[in-house]
Amino acid sequence: MIAYGLGDAGTGLAATQLGFYLFPFFTCTAGLPAIIAGSLLMVIKVWDAINDPLIGWMSDHTQSRWGPRLPWMFAAGLPLGISLAAMWWVPPGSVIQRTTYYGLMAILLMTAYTSVNLPYAALSTELTSNTGIRTRLNAARFTGSILAGLSGLIVASIALGNGEQGYITMGQITGTIAALTTLCCCWGLAPFAKKAQRPTRQKEPITQQVQRILNNVRFLKVLGLYLLLWFGLQLMQVVALIYLVQVMHVPSELSTWMLLPFQISALVGLQIWSLFSNRFGRLSALRWGSGFWIIACLFSIVIKPLPDGFTPLQLAPLLTMIIFVGFGASTAYLIPWSLLPDAIDADPGKPAGLYTAWMIFTQKLVIGFSMVVFGAMLSLSGYLSPKECSGALTFLEQPQSAIITIRLCMGLIPALLVAMGILVMRRWPEKGAHLKNATS
Repeated sequence: MIAYGLGDAGTGLAATQLGFYLFPFFTCTAGLPAIIAGSLLMVIKVWDAINDPLIGWMSDHTQSRWGPRLPWMFAAGLPLGISLAAMWWVPPGSVIQRTTYYGLMAILLMTAYTSVNLPYAALSTELTSNTGIRTRLNAARFTGSILAGLSGLIVASIALGNGEQGYITMGQITGTIAALTTLCCCWGLAPFAKKAQRPTRQKEPITQQVQRILNNVRFLKVLGLYLLLWFGLQLMQVVALIYLVQVMHVPSELSTWMLLPFQISALVGLQIWSLFSNRFGRLSALRWGSGFWIIACLFSIVIKPLPDGFTPLQLAPLLTMIIFVGFGASTAYLIPWSLLPDAIDADPGKPAGLYTAWMIFTQKLVIGFSMVVFGAMLSLSGYLSPKECSGALTFLEQPQSAIITIRLCMGLIPALLVAMGILVMRRWPEKGAHLKNATS
């Protein structure tokens, strides 16, 4: 379990830092307009989506003494760390030159990211057929991911007080962590990966893959849930720092530390919802967790900005909201991935790599498009990007239209998406499946 938990530490660390800091980094430190920053986020997600089916298919057809997955993870470990570190450097030159650099670096980073994350995710299905153990594996996976993300936020909170140089330091530290944890995971899982279930290796045209997916009703439900929950979560991550600094008037030096309660509560929630789902069912855990999440989202729309010289008591409502978001949103990590093996088992061929690839592919494609929409919305709302940056983001008085847009992206839109996710899962088959262990 420990070795498997390390496998998502590197990619989880990368996802956390990119999700929370990359948009503010682009618009503040790198000096890019909001619409270009949103477009770069789209490039990251779309390229990440495009390479998913290819790497998933190649992973399914890889043969080695350690199985089809570990060679990909091992080969991509160092490139993941190096490209993650390079992403936080501001190259000299014009806006066009910097945009080109970040576009190319994004392609390198996300190719390495997918080469680690996709084969790793497929292993949760192949290592065991026991539903309870699969849920525990996914809990270990996201525990590692959240702990790594938490360490990344701590590093960022300390380093970003130095402005541009702080981003470089943050990248060097977190890139090293990402590479080492990935390689340690490969070492720990090697004996088990040798004995894991192997996917079928028949060649299948893209049209047959699509038809296979469309015929799997369980997978379509899990996919719909995953898209909706992660769309909401990613949108909140991208806007979080902007919301804290520009809307809630949290000082820049404090804003990065305010993200830590989210990670800590998500980590606690992950353990609680894992136990809860094993006892009462995964859908019950989803409904309860989503309830906490929706309440916190709606509260973020109406909560008042902090006054000058605020006291800890005045800060408490904002902290409580952040904790509720993390606690509820931890179901977005656990539940869709714990349900995916059930959907894969419904297919006689059990091509875990294919289903994992298509699940991640569609998720990244939708989120990539949403990032362009977010950047455009922010630009059209009159959002003003700071010209000089202290820390992660500098406060600048914003027009009311921009404040409203930021609050909608932080609250109402994610709340609606989470509520739709609950509706998608209303008729999930075999509601008592969480109590059954596979015999094969």
